[in-house]
Amino acid sequence: MLKFNPGYNTFDYDSYTVLFSDVEEPNLFRPLFPYHEVPRIAFNHRLVPMKMPKEIWVTDTTFRDGQQAMPPYTVKQIVDLYKMLHRLGGPQGVIRQAEFFLYSKRDQEAVHEILSLGYRYPEVTGWVRATKKDLELAKEMGLKETGILTSASDYHIFLKLRKTRREALDDYLGVVKDALDVGIIPRCHLEDATRADFYGFVVPFAYELMKLAEESHMPIKIRVCDTLGLGVPYPGVCMPRSVPGLIYGLQYYAGVPSEWLEWHGHNDLFLVTANAVTAWLYGCSAANGTLLGLGERTGNPPIEALIVNYLQLRGNEAKVDTTVITEIAEYFEKELGYTIPPHQPLVGRLFNATSAGVHADGLLKNEEIYNVFDTEKLLRRPIQLALTDKSGLAGIVLWVRQHVGPGEKRPLTKDHPGVRRIHEWMMEEYEKGRLTQITDREMTEQVRNHLAEWMDENGYAL
Repeated sequence: MLKFNPGYNTFDYDSYTVLFSDVEEPNLFRPLFPYHEVPRIAFNHRLVPMKMPKEIWVTDTTFRDGQQAMPPYTVKQIVDLYKMLHRLGGPQGVIRQAEFFLYSKRDQEAVHEILSLGYRYPEVTGWVRATKKDLELAKEMGLKETGILTSASDYHIFLKLRKTRREALDDYLGVVKDALDVGIIPRCHLEDATRADFYGFVVPFAYELMKLAEESHMPIKIRVCDTLGLGVPYPGVCMPRSVPGLIYGLQYYAGVPSEWLEWHGHNDLFLVTANAVTAWLYGCSAANGTLLGLGERTGNPPIEALIVNYLQLRGNEAKVDTTVITEIAEYFEKELGYTIPPHQPLVGRLFNATSAGVHADGLLKNEEIYNVFDTEKLLRRPIQLALTDKSGLAGIVLWVRQHVGPGEKRPLTKDHPGVRRIHEWMMEEYEKGRLTQITDREMTEQVRNHLAEWMDENGYAL
């Protein structure tokens, strides 16, 4: 079919026409998903163009998907975290929306309190099942938009819902019409899209949604859900696992605008952040995530990771306050009792720590050598040092600089006799079988014993 593409200002030719396929047996893509083996990545070597939207943003599902991985938050905790999301996203709302469960009294009370704050961003949206009763709940809460569960794969349509594709399609379209009738923007969550028949079900469904949007003069959004983390960001991958292919195809074949597209991923196969960023690059405006990446099973893209990737792609004209990331991490540990893995990027206690002597030596010369960015300025997290038998003389000097001072009258160097005595003590500890790192308390005692003269000369005290 020949058609003029205004996005590229060319005539495009493609033999595919939108055609719904109502199969009798489910297509489970067994060559790709053998189940008793690790899933396979197949390539057809077809490349789609990268077409990043004019605007990209982050959306949050901490209070929906994130709630499924944590003990229930109190109303106060939900409001506190929402306020931090508001500050983190900056005045222009890089964190554009936050979605909420609406079923419990606690969730409803939290939504009411958040709405009373009057913040423009993140906009409060809901999540409901594909029923008219649930839509009424969203309407009663005064929400302008809600997500609607519209499972896309035959795994869900045939094996869970026990329906045919035609029955599922008709049910979904009916609920979308109900949402439009009550003035709520529907956001259709294509559950399990990375195992769905893209050309036989996903595109025809999206195409029908775009027709409804045109008729109703209301936006109808689509969230592409990588429910099991099977999406792949690499070029040339076969459908339905190709993240570039899914996003490009929904725009090209179904006519879904970038601003109506959202990516929602999971981290089962370690690609959650790469997939979200890839969705941005290929035409999806919104990337959905949770604080610290906490969510169902392996979790979702961490909001903090999405923010940092946004800044890498767009700079910080939006005035994002990255220091809030550290506040959020501290809140999870102190208020919610959650233990963050110490080496988790950006938020872990040791994410910017080093114990290697060669790294410490580089940091003594210039911290940019071994620090990803100015973590003290952007996260209020100065470089950390974990002293072990691998830290060497440079590690001791770096520890003293961080905890005592550089020594303005006589800078401390690796050649100082006191530094060598401390190093000898450390190595003796590990030769005796020690397995733990040297504590700050131990180092303080060693510095007092072996560097007292240097400290007095420079006017330092511990």
